[in-house]
Amino acid sequence: MLEFAILGLLHERPMHGYELRKELSTVCGGLRAFSYGSLYPALRRMKDSGLIAVDDTVAASKLLPADASAFTGKRGKVVYKLTADGKERFAEWVAETGPDAYDDERFGVHLAFFSHTACDVRLRILEGRRRKVEEQREGLATALARTRERLDRYTLELHQHGLDSVNREVRWLSELIDTERADQARDPAQGPRT
Repeated sequence: MLEFAILGLLHERPMHGYELRKELSTVCGGLRAFSYGSLYPALRRMKDSGLIAVDDTVAASKLLPADASAFTGKRGKVVYKLTADGKERFAEWVAETGPDAYDDERFGVHLAFFSHTACDVRLRILEGRRRKVEEQREGLATALARTRERLDRYTLELHQHGLDSVNREVRWLSELIDTERADQARDPAQGPRT
């Protein structure tokens, strides 16, 4: 998920690590907090695998003068950019429609980059996510009905809150699906939004 999000952000423009972390928090903030301890190893792996590269033109302009003291505490910022392989991998990820695309962790990242995703793919991902959440809802409702008499009122409220949250997500997904279908009906050739 982290690599997918990094590729999506670098697809927009080259960025240095601090910018990436900040944008990750903005784009995927509700999903997960990203630390430098997870970001920089991911960047290193992605660089080693050829998905990203250091943008030497930007990095060179950010370096300190050759005569700068070693004790300044400042250093040039490393700016990362997508490679051709990174662009290709990002295109593969946004086109994915299988169960991984709508699981709890990856769905939010897919949704964050729907502007780069074809309409029919967006629709399949949304429908898959809704099916998954509806299955969760059925399981929660069944468990709640089965154990209602044995639960104290606080545990019962907690279970009811979970069921209410799942119901809200199903409604939200249904609205997104209706919007996608309406967009597709208006313009059947619609590809990724810009």
